[in-house]
Amino acid sequence: MINAIALDDEPLALEIIKNFCNRTNDVTLLRTFTKAQLAHDYLKDNPVDLIFLDINMPGISGIDFYKSISPEIMAIFTTGYSEYAVEGFNLNAVDYLLKPFEYERFVKAVEKAKEYHNFVHKKNPGAQQYLFVKVDYSITKILLDDILYIEGQDNYLKIYLTNGKYMLVRMSMKTICQQLPENDFLRIHRSYIVPFRKVDFVRNKIAHIGKLEIPISAQYHDEVMARFGDKKA
Repeated sequence: MINAIALDDEPLALEIIKNFCNRTNDVTLLRTFTKAQLAHDYLKDNPVDLIFLDINMPGISGIDFYKSISPEIMAIFTTGYSEYAVEGFNLNAVDYLLKPFEYERFVKAVEKAKEYHNFVHKKNPGAQQYLFVKVDYSITKILLDDILYIEGQDNYLKIYLTNGKYMLVRMSMKTICQQLPENDFLRIHRSYIVPFRKVDFVRNKIAHIGKLEIPISAQYHDEVMARFGDKKA
């Protein structure tokens, strides 16, 4: 169960969130607030997993409020603006709900929060099956089976998918290596990570994935050769 609070200067908006929370089994709405300072004071003494947070409030924006609280608290922003109005906000929000939102859309946002919460706290049973990354303006789930390879570019990563598309993610190679299961993924170059089981064979310092040829650098050569012993050609 996810423990949540909601902050919005419009009481009617809070009533809608309260009603929707009462209809779900995944989130408990502990308190609602119309004033940012009261919500801030509450968070000092009470553990909270998630906050439903309005962007446009008098005195302080939801964006600035979120920057002032613990980064471990997930946020679902509620806003009367279009999605483009939040462009450029460099925050790890779980989702954005555009007012007026329906219950079905609310449930999808809560489900994303639940999955991300379980991922962070390792509550999912069995082997890790997916990864959460920040894409555009929200946290996105990527199935590990869908990853073809990963390429590092400065402070960004390109995660290439089996469907031919890629996701541009603001994350370092070191950080994503820590999040990927080490038995399933291997860094073979300063700029490349590959899923072990998708590599067909290794030849002349090149990892072959289908028609793709991904270089293996000298820094990682010995480790790669040891790992891909039965895939050498």
